[in-house]
Amino acid sequence: MLTIHGVTRSRASRIIWLCHEIGLPFRQIPVIQAYRLPDASADNAPLNTRSPQFLKLSPAGAIPVIEDEGLVLSESMACTLYLARKHGQPFGPADPREDALMSQWSFYACSAIEIDALTILFLHSTGDAETSSGKAAIEAACDRLARPMQVVEDHLAANGNMVGRRFTVADINMAEVIRYAQGHKQLTGRFPAIRDWLDDCQSRPAFRKMWEARLTEAE
Repeated sequence: MLTIHGVTRSRASRIIWLCHEIGLPFRQIPVIQAYRLPDASADNAPLNTRSPQFLKLSPAGAIPVIEDEGLVLSESMACTLYLARKHGQPFGPADPREDALMSQWSFYACSAIEIDALTILFLHSTGDAETSSGKAAIEAACDRLARPMQVVEDHLAANGNMVGRRFTVADINMAEVIRYAQGHKQLTGRFPAIRDWLDDCQSRPAFRKMWEARLTEAE
């Protein structure tokens, strides 16, 4: 059985969502991020990204990590793309062309959108979004996001989904990155195709199942 190392409140959410879409059973080992703990090295600390037993599996000390039939794989986008390829359509590629496009859009999400979207999420979650420095940082992040978000907006307006005019792993990977900035309406309100597509993605039963588990996960 597939094993996912990582709490749901992490990039493991992408993998878990895909597994629910596929109907793929998995075992989850809730490794928590060390930065979320007061003392990750304490004797009573839960299993975390600095725990020696986890570092043996992942020297980088980052979640998620999956184990599947002897394969140990890190990097969430690599994990979702691997599982989609392995289990095929409708969520995986039908041919090498779709495979390439799914990789392209997943990498674009990581390289062009994720860092600034995470900045927006972080500043809102810490309450710093209303400070003068926080507002300036969010405005700068939104300025940088304008071009890549418009690229995605135009693509979705023309095609409905990221690849193949159907819901695939590329939609999961892109949606889970854009979700970080979703709460900042001054940004997302400028992109109606993204907004409607994201609503459709997040109304899917598999997303709801993942999200409910995420919300009930212990702090």
